[in-house]
Amino acid sequence: MLRLPTVSGNASLTPISRPRRPVDGVLLLDKPSGITSNAALSLVKRSFNAEKAGHTGTLDPLASGLLPICLGSATRFAQFLLDADKRYVATVRFGVTTTTLDAEGDVVATKPLGFTRADLVAALARFTGAIRQTPPAHSALKFEGRPHYEYARRGIDVPRPEREVTIHELRLLDWQSPDAVIDVTCSKGTYVRTLASDVGDALGCGAHLRALRRTRTGGFDIANAITLDALEGMEPADRDHRLEPPAVLVSHLPRLRLAGDAARRFLHGGPVQAEAMSEGVAAVYAGERLIGVADVAAYVASPRRTIATGTDRGSNPVEK
Repeated sequence: MLRLPTVSGNASLTPISRPRRPVDGVLLLDKPSGITSNAALSLVKRSFNAEKAGHTGTLDPLASGLLPICLGSATRFAQFLLDADKRYVATVRFGVTTTTLDAEGDVVATKPLGFTRADLVAALARFTGAIRQTPPAHSALKFEGRPHYEYARRGIDVPRPEREVTIHELRLLDWQSPDAVIDVTCSKGTYVRTLASDVGDALGCGAHLRALRRTRTGGFDIANAITLDALEGMEPADRDHRLEPPAVLVSHLPRLRLAGDAARRFLHGGPVQAEAMSEGVAAVYAGERLIGVADVAAYVASPRRTIATGTDRGSNPVEK
């Protein structure tokens, strides 16, 4: 696995580092369990010696699987994967509840199982569609500027308002009591460990998330991802060839093609005509080159993000 550099001998020596370089693209990473998404991001950024990098949706340390890493100009469009549907394979242990709703927490209670496989399938069906979830106490959501998990570790309860999420599909893959393996396709903002706990409560015995693997996010699939170990073993040029172009992040959007003065105006933050374009969000191209994303209304395209000038009127989930 890629590891952060260490210094041996004289502790005052500073390790020699290569100058950062501009790298643009998306790496499909198969994150291992046991490390944070930010740690994985740092390792990939160092591997490419990239100036800028950001990920597109955090995976808990317990979880493994697909973590798209955006480099360079691709970071400007990371939001479109943050908003995308996700797919997971979850292993749920019934009869045991924990403080964190997953295997990393302390056991709170144990109860016997009194349900059948048919009962489990019926319970999963009740959690399909639009549902309400209360985010876990141990989460990165913030209250008054601090993440919830900081309060939880100190035994302080803070408001955790319910929110609506959508479970598109919830399918039982395997049932070997007390563990169930479940295929979950869900909207952004879904906490699978909360889902596991809620299904356990519905069955009267409680449950927690034992393992989680993300297999799909937006249009990307785990089958095309690379591990940190495999990335480390590559030559630099081969690593670069693993990168998808930034345009893949907005490939699902309608395209607006501009030329000449219109393209230059857009790149400098000016609105442009967008005749025959439906209202909504569009990917904007100059020829075959992606130059940004626009909000389209009344046949006018207003820049939301552009590549060339740094114009960005929205938030940008980027680690710089």
